[in-house]
Amino acid sequence: MRELRWASEEGDGIEHLAFDARADGFAAESAVVGQRYGNAYGLHYAVRVDAQWRTTYAWLKIVGGGELELYGDGNGHWSDGHGVVLDAIEGCVDIDIAATPFTNTLPIRRLQLAEGERRPISVAYISTPDLQVTRVEQAYSCLALNREYRYEGIFRDFTADMQVDQDGLVIDYPTLFRRLPLAR
Repeated sequence: MRELRWASEEGDGIEHLAFDARADGFAAESAVVGQRYGNAYGLHYAVRVDAQWRTTYAWLKIVGGGELELYGDGNGHWSDGHGVVLDAIEGCVDIDIAATPFTNTLPIRRLQLAEGERRPISVAYISTPDLQVTRVEQAYSCLALNREYRYEGIFRDFTADMQVDQDGLVIDYPTLFRRLPLAR
């Protein structure tokens, strides 16, 4: 199991993530304290992906607020915690939780891009702190294999070049997040 932290470059936020490989894929659990649009929030989330890095489960809970549970089959079919099919995100394999750089790891690992390759994708975007789920268009490009990737938020006209470590976890996401050293 690995543990790491990121600081928000937009405000006073911080995240602590535990990331673990399992026989059937990977799991992450995290606590985020942040602010968005001037509103402070606390978020606890858990994400599971299969061995091909396809998201199969996500649970998010805002401290003192809403909760969201998503189940995916890895092929773009989703339902909520009550079994209701979510047609609006049909075809999305990845999720993108607005409050964390962790969910960038999911398409970076899943897509297995060759250096110089770019691929547009549709993702289930989860805004915070309201936990609204919408389908958005993004793209990822491999700038330096296993070291640097470009994220394009096509839906909001935003681009950033992210440095990642050997596990595809973000080290630096300019203007949004930067990895912190763990206390020793």
